[in-house]
Amino acid sequence: MQSTGPRKKSRRRFLLGGVGIAGALIVGWGVQPARQRLTLSNPVPVKNGEVMLNGWIRIARDGTVLLAMPQSEMGQGVYTALPMLVAEEMDVPLARIQIEQAPIDKIFGNIAMLRDGLPFHPDGAGTLKKASEWFTGKMARELGLMVTGGSSSVKDTWGPMREAGAAARAMLVAAAAREWNVPASECRTEDGAVLHGSGKRMAYGDLASKAVDTRPSDIRLKKPEEFKLIGTSQPRRDSAAKVNGSAVFGLDVRPAGLVFAAVKMAPTIGGSVQRADRDAVHGMPGVLRVVDFSGAAAGMSGLAVIAKTYWQARQAVAALPVDWNPGPNQKLASSAVFSELAAKLDTESGFVYHSAGKPAPAERRTKTITAEYSAPFLAHAAMEPINCTAQVKDGKVTIWAPTQVPSIAVDAAAGVAEVSPQDVTLHVTYIGGGFGRRLEIDMVAQAVAIALQADGAPVQVIWSREEDTRHDMYRPAAIGRFSAALDKDGEVVLFESKLASGSITHQVMERTFGLPGAGPDKTTAEGVFDMQYEFPHQHIAHVTVPTPVPLGYWRSVGHSHNAFFKECFIDELAHAAGKDPVAFRRAMLKNRPRHRAVLDAAVAKAGKPSAGRAHGVALHQSFGSIVAEVAEVSIENNEIRVHKVVCAIDCGIAVNPNIIAQQMESSVVFGLSAALAGEVTIKDGKVEQSNFHDYPVLRLNQAPHVETVIIRNAEPPEGVGEPGTPPIAPAVANAVFALTGTRLRRLPLRLVAGPAAA
Repeated sequence: MQSTGPRKKSRRRFLLGGVGIAGALIVGWGVQPARQRLTLSNPVPVKNGEVMLNGWIRIARDGTVLLAMPQSEMGQGVYTALPMLVAEEMDVPLARIQIEQAPIDKIFGNIAMLRDGLPFHPDGAGTLKKASEWFTGKMARELGLMVTGGSSSVKDTWGPMREAGAAARAMLVAAAAREWNVPASECRTEDGAVLHGSGKRMAYGDLASKAVDTRPSDIRLKKPEEFKLIGTSQPRRDSAAKVNGSAVFGLDVRPAGLVFAAVKMAPTIGGSVQRADRDAVHGMPGVLRVVDFSGAAAGMSGLAVIAKTYWQARQAVAALPVDWNPGPNQKLASSAVFSELAAKLDTESGFVYHSAGKPAPAERRTKTITAEYSAPFLAHAAMEPINCTAQVKDGKVTIWAPTQVPSIAVDAAAGVAEVSPQDVTLHVTYIGGGFGRRLEIDMVAQAVAIALQADGAPVQVIWSREEDTRHDMYRPAAIGRFSAALDKDGEVVLFESKLASGSITHQVMERTFGLPGAGPDKTTAEGVFDMQYEFPHQHIAHVTVPTPVPLGYWRSVGHSHNAFFKECFIDELAHAAGKDPVAFRRAMLKNRPRHRAVLDAAVAKAGKPSAGRAHGVALHQSFGSIVAEVAEVSIENNEIRVHKVVCAIDCGIAVNPNIIAQQMESSVVFGLSAALAGEVTIKDGKVEQSNFHDYPVLRLNQAPHVETVIIRNAEPPEGVGEPGTPPIAPAVANAVFALTGTRLRRLPLRLVAGPAAA
């Protein structure tokens, strides 16, 4: 993409990396029909007698359905849930669907994720919102960005995958009807075959070649009441391979002639290589060469040692003498970042994301409550360290990568190697934990830059845990200030908040696409400006404070800390009003029956806490799903211990309840790790944490029992991978208050004297 010129900011004008990316908004373009999502722009060759019925579906001679999979499997279960959509519409057994990596094509572009990024209040209406949603959806189809993120996989493919399955089924029925000379309406489908009342039956494998040229007029999606597979718990299709070791993750790739590379990157943020003594390691065992990959990706500077084995490369890179230029941020400290955030909150009004109603007259405000909360930088700390394997040979690039962004990764590789994207072949592997980190393409650019200097050999680049932790794209540090007024009856008559943090989206637009970051970034205020509570007056603003610290999308993004701010403050208001926290919330959800149902379900399932323990409650909506969590907590040796978490979720139709429960368990454990221990600090321009000894994650003996309650309905599916993370920190903090009377307003939660307790 070409970089556009700077744009004037406007408070009432939303910009998603600049309206009209790359000049897309031109006269006449807007009135053209939206790009379809069934037919490939460039059809792929078929083999072994397979028949392609549309861009998503091919059928083999034996009746196997080959499904093009644009989403990456990183433990969230898309390799099971998405085939269920096609199996349902095609009336074919789930076991008969085989997954193949989708080619890079615009029909696979993620539309739901981009549309959900618009900074509009969910209750808002009007021409601007409708036009923006329409335009963004249309623009997303043109961009065709293949992305697994934003808890959008099922939500985005719910339409096109089912349509692809229904269209294929209709084509097969039409072909059978033509063969039998009967009306298609007299045919039905079952178990991968078309049947007729006369007893005739033809399997899909036998019909496929006859169906290619059919143009059925009756393509109908099933109604929820007709579903036989969707809504049932199915075992994960990837479990066996992960248990027996046959699953191929990024670190498992072994192309012929593979060599390995270990990296050493500038220790300070924005630092660079000044001088390196390459000769010092050339004689070490297995070492092939030392290469500089600086500049391969934005802000990246460092060297790699290529060797015959990874351990040889790792040993050599550790011994490599390097003098670093510390760059402009050598005095940067996280404490100074928080000071700047606080100062900006004092002096700037920020962008107003939502303002409704008028403040009650002063005489009605009998009690005013204020509080300030903060959250630190966080690393992703995925179990599989950052890695990518690349080969550059004969003008072609081949990549093996655990990536969440296939199309963007291909473009990045092509840019570094200076070849056409058509000359790049990408193999997407299983991902050993993404959490948003693999939405970035720095590891791809780095691997290609190193492979360019490897004489045509494939190179597997692996970051050590220390390099991974110290060169992440971090969740932003943030501060939230809240103020509310209660009347004599304990009713909230004024609710205001102002938040401050850096902007992930601004950085990503510049770092990944070379576009200026401008306008409001929904992720900074999400979870507060679009909250569910029905206050008569609300005023929610955010102050964007640029930072040199690289920021990235962390599981549940802004919701991860804004839910903590908001739900802890709601508990503070309930206490000030002298009301039960659950009853207080219910009273502010009069027109939100789905939210009330989720809250009630979690509380009912949790029951009463055991002796010496207390319950804390949090309710939050994110990525379209409503989640309530009740945490049962005790204090042991001045440490917070979470024993049990009940998690209720309304995510629309539950495609696979088994996977939903797994994702809630994962979300809770991931969020609890951050809530109790997660913190990245910076001193002298360097990230201080390095490995799990000083950036701990929850251990097995610390993990609570998680019980999931799924609210069943037939609404369209919403996100599942992330919504369970935001409520856990406030639920635990609210339980701690119930036990101790101490409000913890800073993450991570620590029961010690000092800044963590308020």
